[in-house]
Amino acid sequence: MLYVTNDIAIQDWELSESFIRASGPGGQNVNKVSSAVELRFEAARSPSLPAPVKARLKRLAGRRWTNEGAIVLQCDETRSQARNREIVRERLVELIARALIAPKRRIATKPTKGSVRRRLDAKKARGEIKSLRGKIADE
Repeated sequence: MLYVTNDIAIQDWELSESFIRASGPGGQNVNKVSSAVELRFEAARSPSLPAPVKARLKRLAGRRWTNEGAIVLQCDETRSQARNREIVRERLVELIARALIAPKRRIATKPTKGSVRRRLDAKKARGEIKSLRGKIADE
């Protein structure tokens, strides 16, 4: 079980891990040991996450969200399989924690009369400057 907060815990059946060979440096070790971790979290089917959190999680996950509604995270930072496993689980917890925070609603405000007047005066002055740049008509 993976604990996100005191209220939210992810069950083991929602997570599946697979180990693959990592790319990059590592000498002979990289050809022998499958140290990279691919974590798959069935987010859409998760009973522990409310619907608004799932929607925010989908937006935050971006292209890591699959068509089946799962989040796929990979880690091959270290040569240790256990450490890569810890890192990818921490990333998942951070992602879910960010999705738990509901964004503040924006309150629409009107500009003050003074700011509108100043803006229009500035536009008028700028238009005047530009009109004076034209050719001078013969009188």
